[in-house]
Amino acid sequence: MTNLAAAPATTTAPARSRRARIALTTTTVVLAAFFALASALPKLFAVSAAVDSFETIGWGATGMYVIGALELAGAVALLVPVLSGVAPIALGALMIGACVTQIVSFGGENAATPLLLLIPLGILARARRDRNRELLALVRRGA
Repeated sequence: MTNLAAAPATTTAPARSRRARIALTTTTVVLAAFFALASALPKLFAVSAAVDSFETIGWGATGMYVIGALELAGAVALLVPVLSGVAPIALGALMIGACVTQIVSFGGENAATPLLLLIPLGILARARRDRNRELLALVRRGA
């Protein structure tokens, strides 16, 4: 009979393979680039398509700049190790809001894009969840 209680307990997550680390890093960089360059900057530079979209939904320039700033902050946070666990969660919440807005204001015309972004964001949130504990510990120490 084997004594399971005597077996050493492991408290750390299993080490990821090199391929998994490369895939996570690549996904992170691609998402950060997408959110910064393709999504945030057109809003922050008031590209006419972004202006028109935000006028249509009734949020105007202020809403456009706020959403652009949130997307840019999320893109940067994806690349900051201690924020890399909470950033995909925050961006995921933003994408859920974007999907709902697309459905309500535009008849669902581009609602699939934010939904599709939830897949890699969810993968990153799960893979980087240990970073949330680090962030919480930092916040508690600072408070």
